[in-house]
Amino acid sequence: MKEFLHKTFFENSVEDYLWAIGSLIIGLIALRFLGYLLIKLLSKRLNRYTEEDHFDIFYDILKKPLHQFFLLIIVYISASFLRYPEQWDLKPINEFGLRMIIAKSYGVLLGVNITWLIVKLADCIAYILKEKAEKTESKQDDQLIPFVTDITKVIIWIFGLLVVISNVFDINVGSLVAGLGIGGLAVALAAQETLENLLGSFTIFLDKPFMVGDLVTVNGITGTVERVGLRSTRIRTLEKSYVTVPNKKMINAELDNLTLRTSRRVDFMIGLIYGTKLNDMQNIINEVQTLIDNHPQTSDTDNIVRFFEFADSSLNIRVIYFVNTMDWNIFLDVKQEINFKIMEIVEKNNTSFAFPSTSVYIEKFNQNQ
Repeated sequence: MKEFLHKTFFENSVEDYLWAIGSLIIGLIALRFLGYLLIKLLSKRLNRYTEEDHFDIFYDILKKPLHQFFLLIIVYISASFLRYPEQWDLKPINEFGLRMIIAKSYGVLLGVNITWLIVKLADCIAYILKEKAEKTESKQDDQLIPFVTDITKVIIWIFGLLVVISNVFDINVGSLVAGLGIGGLAVALAAQETLENLLGSFTIFLDKPFMVGDLVTVNGITGTVERVGLRSTRIRTLEKSYVTVPNKKMINAELDNLTLRTSRRVDFMIGLIYGTKLNDMQNIINEVQTLIDNHPQTSDTDNIVRFFEFADSSLNIRVIYFVNTMDWNIFLDVKQEINFKIMEIVEKNNTSFAFPSTSVYIEKFNQNQ
């Protein structure tokens, strides 16, 4: 058995291959348990700041980067049991060749994976902060937390990549940044629109033309603001579609913040038949005016009910009033209730609604003339 274990293939014994394969299998088996255990411990730590257990959410966020991190470690440990055959005549690791390419590639993968893992940890913290913000009355923190989270993630990625470049490729980051000064101007010009959107996000945050949760109309799009990011604003339209609008357009275009309105306006015509008597017309106008003025959901000062015009086939009464709510469903209920009452008033006053019609008069001529 010993003789078999000490047999060599490509200058590695059977025992070395077995150790490499065994460590790889054991590592893959332990991978799920280690990831689960670490996320469980992290979840317990973070759940101290919240009232609910968010382990399932944290597990979904951290599962991929944590598993890939452990996989890289397992592969490194397994490969350490093997050595390169001397007959390959490979150059040392500090000279350009296969050894250096493999080592540098592994360093880049490990560095990027660690940065990715830190970014996902930031997502977990942001989730708890966002949950707390939703429980407060202020909308400002609902908008601030996603914005700060995006900035934090960008900073982490930039810092992580600089660390990878510095440690893996032995490059002086300070000199690299200084050398990119002139080239940075060209990059800035090429990314002008991106920079404008980034500045737009800061303008939105500082000027506060709207907040997350507000109903707005911009560029012909009406919907509720769900998120303000570094580059764009996400709006959920009334048709439930999800529209992404660049921040530059959100600050340059005319924006109507419908949430800041105190009421919703109703403006329509009541068309009565031409046979309606004067007294009945006056009674209808007075009763509709009283109905709207006394309704608990309407304004008591800005309501207008007036005989407006003699139309082609109807006597038109114009009705304008304001419903004191921004809730769409309540608005529809109030409007429906008033419409039903108007129908009752018209019917009670011995007239009816007109509809488009044309009267044709035929004149008979005397043939003897």
